[in-house]
Amino acid sequence: MQNFTQKLVFGLLYVLSLLPLRVLYVLSDFEYLVVYYLLGYRRQIVRSNLTSSFPEKSAEEIKRIERRYYRWFCDYFFESIKLLSISEKELRRRFTINNSEEVEAHFQQGQSVGAMLGHYCNWEWLSCVGIELPKERIVGLIYKPLRAKPIDYVFQRLRSHMGGVPVPKNDILRYLVKYKRAGVMTIFGYIADQGPRYDNIHLWLPFLNHDTGVFTGAERIMRKMQNAVFYVEMSRPRRGYYTCTYHLMTSEPQALPEYELTRRFFQLLEKQIRRQPEFYLWSHNRWKRTHQEYERMIQSGEIRR
Repeated sequence: MQNFTQKLVFGLLYVLSLLPLRVLYVLSDFEYLVVYYLLGYRRQIVRSNLTSSFPEKSAEEIKRIERRYYRWFCDYFFESIKLLSISEKELRRRFTINNSEEVEAHFQQGQSVGAMLGHYCNWEWLSCVGIELPKERIVGLIYKPLRAKPIDYVFQRLRSHMGGVPVPKNDILRYLVKYKRAGVMTIFGYIADQGPRYDNIHLWLPFLNHDTGVFTGAERIMRKMQNAVFYVEMSRPRRGYYTCTYHLMTSEPQALPEYELTRRFFQLLEKQIRRQPEFYLWSHNRWKRTHQEYERMIQSGEIRR
C-alpha cells in the first residue's frame, strides 16, 4: 500500500511538473492568496522573526518583506516540483552557476569539497550543480528523511533528477569514506543554518540580531575529511531564474581555529539575507531556544557540554 501511495503521489506531481513554469506560477499566485490571506500560514512566526531580526525597519517595511516572502515561498514549491521533469537545456537557461572551475581545480588536486549554504532562495535547485562538473564527480545532497514517506520519495527523486545523490544525514561519514576509498571526488552540500535541539548546540553566536545556538557538525566533518570549503551564494535575478556562485572560504579547514568556519558562514549568510531578506525561510521558528534556558539545562545536568 505504501509503495502504491508513493507512486501515486509521485505520478501526480510529475504530471504537474510537466506544465511550463509560467503556468506553474499562475498556480503559485493562487496558492499565495490562499496561504497568506485565507490561511495565514505561520504569519505570527514570520512577523515575529522579521520584526526581531530588523528592529530598524518600519512596520510597513516589515509587511512588504513579509508579503514578498510568501510570494517566493509559494514559488519555491512549484519550482521544486518542476525539477522532477525539467530538461537540462531549460535548466541551463534558468540556472547560472559561477566559479565551478574553482571547485574542479580542487578535484584535480585530489581534494574533495564541502559546500556550506543556508535556507536561502531555492536550495533544491542546488541539486543540479553537477551539470557544470565532469560526470564522474559526485554531488552529495544531505537531507533529513521525512516521516511522510510519499513526500520523502518525491524529494529524493527531484534531487537526483540531474545526477545528485541524496544522503541521509546519519549516513554522511559512511558515504564520504566510501567515496574517498574509491578515489571518487565529491562535493557535499551542508545546509548549515538548521535550528538544533538543545543537546546539539555547540556554539552561540550573533545572527540577525539574535543570540543564536548553532550546530557545528558540518564544520567538524569538513575538517575531518580535509575538504576545501566553499560558501554557496544563491540569488534570484528575476522570477524563474537563479544564480549560484561558489566562494572559497578555505582549502585548509583543519588549520583554522575551532568554529571559525561556522562563524564565517553565518556572517556571509547574514550579509546575503540583509540584501534581499524576502528569500530566507522566515516561517521556521528558528529562535525558539534561548541561551538562558541552555545554560540552565547545563547547570541542572540535563545536557552536557
